[in-house]
Amino acid sequence: MRDDAELTTESRPPSETEFPSAEASREAVVDDATPPRREFKARGSFVERCDGCRLPVLNCLCPYRVMATSDAQVWLLTHSYEHHKPTNTGRLIANVLPQTQTFTWYRTEPEARLLELLADRRYVPFVVFPDDQPDYQHRVVDERAVISAKQDGFIPVFILIDGTWRQARRIFRKSPYLDGLPVLPLHTDRLTRYRLRKPASAAHLCTAEVAAELLRKTGDVDAADVLDDYFDAFNQSYAESRFYRKIEKPSAAMQRLLDRRALETTDA
Repeated sequence: MRDDAELTTESRPPSETEFPSAEASREAVVDDATPPRREFKARGSFVERCDGCRLPVLNCLCPYRVMATSDAQVWLLTHSYEHHKPTNTGRLIANVLPQTQTFTWYRTEPEARLLELLADRRYVPFVVFPDDQPDYQHRVVDERAVISAKQDGFIPVFILIDGTWRQARRIFRKSPYLDGLPVLPLHTDRLTRYRLRKPASAAHLCTAEVAAELLRKTGDVDAADVLDDYFDAFNQSYAESRFYRKIEKPSAAMQRLLDRRALETTDA
């Protein structure tokens, strides 16, 4: 949920060894389950983009892609418009956490796979949404419920509604299959680092930031750190590309991802 694009809480010449080339490191980061892309006609549509990360090739994100594991899972319930926005950060979660599921929201016909997973007793799903309305206060829980689900041997799931605030509230209200699920609000003092749009408040976090905070608060610290770094790399890469500036030296977050990727390659 975003003011105009992303999820909020309440309510992105050195040597090849230092800075791998995008061409040498590029990987496809979309799979068969990714909804088909339509022609991108907004500002920046003329820019040459990487097919893997969808960022301008000037500052391709693929060299920094690192996967992580977590006890909790993320299921993205995504408005159809979001699939076509290169600034969408929900897909960053799927890039880092391979068990992430992405579902397109349809008001009259929910995806069968989502309904199947909701009925699977291995999972304990939580709808991440603000606790600001009285009619569902009886469903509101905190992070302790997630930790308890882990301790009882279940897989906790964060259902993140990915769309504008208006879209997200409609999805929340118009999806009967969510009505019986606990509602998990995110309360945090962290401020957004998202540079691609100006939020109404610095307290409004984007989708990837919300996921990282929830993972951290419920014990998946390593996954949260990787997702935070990947988001920062995305944030900087996209912001610099808007001004046609090539990033000549990796940031601290980028370097941590490069080091981790190199270590994983060595271990393999």
